[in-house]
Amino acid sequence: MPDPPRLPAGVQLTILMGPLTFSPVPAELARALVEATVTSATGQRSGFQLRFSLARGGFVENELLANGFFEPPTRVILVATINGAPAVLSDGVIGRVDVAASGHVGASTLTISGSDVSQMMDLIDLSGLPLPAMPAIARVYLTLARYVEYGVIPIAIPSVLDAAPPNPLERIPHQQGTDFAYLSQLADEAGYVFYVEPQDIPGVNTAYWGPEIRLGEPLPPLRVGLGPSSNVDQLSISYDGIRKTLYAVWINEPISHVSFPLPLPDVNPLTPPQGPIDVPPRSFRQLGHASRTTRSDHDRNDAAARFDIATAIVRGLARAAQTANVVSASGTLDARRYGGILRARQLVNVQGASIDFDGQYFVRSVTTTLKRGALTQSFQLERNALRPFSDTVPVS
Repeated sequence: MPDPPRLPAGVQLTILMGPLTFSPVPAELARALVEATVTSATGQRSGFQLRFSLARGGFVENELLANGFFEPPTRVILVATINGAPAVLSDGVIGRVDVAASGHVGASTLTISGSDVSQMMDLIDLSGLPLPAMPAIARVYLTLARYVEYGVIPIAIPSVLDAAPPNPLERIPHQQGTDFAYLSQLADEAGYVFYVEPQDIPGVNTAYWGPEIRLGEPLPPLRVGLGPSSNVDQLSISYDGIRKTLYAVWINEPISHVSFPLPLPDVNPLTPPQGPIDVPPRSFRQLGHASRTTRSDHDRNDAAARFDIATAIVRGLARAAQTANVVSASGTLDARRYGGILRARQLVNVQGASIDFDGQYFVRSVTTTLKRGALTQSFQLERNALRPFSDTVPVS
C-alpha cells in the first residue's frame, strides 16, 4: 500500500481496516490522511482519531463514505514503521464519524474517532448474569473468552481474595453492568488494574487483569538539556511533597479484643522504589472509616464500604502505591530523534533534568501525533522517589 507522502522521512503509517478481518485501506484514502492521533494512558481506555481531506464528489466521499466503509464499529489498526521497525500504535473500533464541510477548496475533512477493542466489551449490560462457585479470576477468563474474534489474549493474575471462592449455598455472584464495567469492578475490588493493549502483531491484543507492575527493562532513556544527545524537546517536572498518604486498616486482636491500626506500605515487590530518597507521607487515612475530609472518589469508596481485612489490605496497598507517586513530569519528543515509540505503562529513565529528578519513571500516558513532516509524542511520567540509582542513570 502506498504510504501518505505527508509523513517525515523514515516513517511510514499503515492503516488496516475491516469489520473483523482487516486489510490495508485503499491508496486514495491513505493519501488523503491529514493527521493521526493515538492516546494511551493508565486508568482509561485508549483512543485514536484519523482526519482525512474530503474532496467533494471524490473517491473517499462517493466510494467509501457513501457505502458504509467507516460504519461503526469497523475495526482500525494503525502500524507505524520507524527506520524499518514496525510498531502497532492502536487496535480499536470506530465509534464516531464527523464531516466538516467547507466552501473553500480542499478544506473539507472527514474525521473518524474510536477506542481500543475493549469498547466492544462495553456495549451490552449483562447485570444479573449468575456466576456461581467461581473465583474472580475464573469470571475474568470466562468473560474475556467472548472476545476471541478481536484477538484478545487474557492475562490474569490470581488475587489473594480468591483463596476461598464464594459458597454457592450461601451466595451466588452476579455480574453488574457490561463486561468492561464488571471486569473493571473486579479489578478495583482486588486492588488490581484492567486494560487492553495491542501487541506488535497486527490484530493481537492482550487483556491484562492483575496488579500494576512497575518492573522490567526500561525503554531507551529520555534526554533533555544534554546537547546533541538530547531527544526531548520540552520537559516540565512537578514535585508534590504532601501527596503521599499513609493508609491503615484496623485489626481486632481475637483474644484481648484490642483494636489497633495496621499501616500499609506504599511500595512492594511489583512497585519498588524508583530512587534512593524516599519521601515521607504527609497525611493519614483509615480504611473503613467515613470522613468529611475525604479528598477523592477512591477515599469515599473505601470509607463507605464494610470490607473484610483481606479486602481492605489489598485495596489499601493499591491506594498507597498511587499516592506515593509524588513526582510527575510532562513533555514532548520527536520520535525520529528518540529512535522509536515511547509506550504507556512502561519504565523509562530520564537524564539531564536535575540531580533530584533524574532517574527511573513510569510512563503514565502518551499521545502520538502523525502529520505533515512530523511524528511527535506528548507524555506524562510519574515516580515515587527522588534522585537516580547510581547504577541506573548517570547523574551527569
